[in-house]
Amino acid sequence: MRTVNIHQAKTHLSRLVEQAAEGESFIIAKAGKPMVKVVPLEAEPERKPQRIGFMEGEYEVPDDFDTMFADEILEMFEGKD
Repeated sequence: MRTVNIHQAKTHLSRLVEQAAEGESFIIAKAGKPMVKVVPLEAEPERKPQRIGFMEGEYEVPDDFDTMFADEILEMFEGKD
């Protein structure tokens, strides 16, 4: 692995970062003493968008869904007669 002194790293930072992103890791040293290791980040896997209907067949909507509990709801608002 290549070692670069800190002055060279400051002078050529953008080039060194490009090389590291392409997989060429390196070490930055100060006065000959290794200080940090620069390595490329792993790309995060691309998330696929969820599709409408992904739960099709997993549940069943009752035919009277839009009128379910209508009597009970009406009773709550109007009270018992």
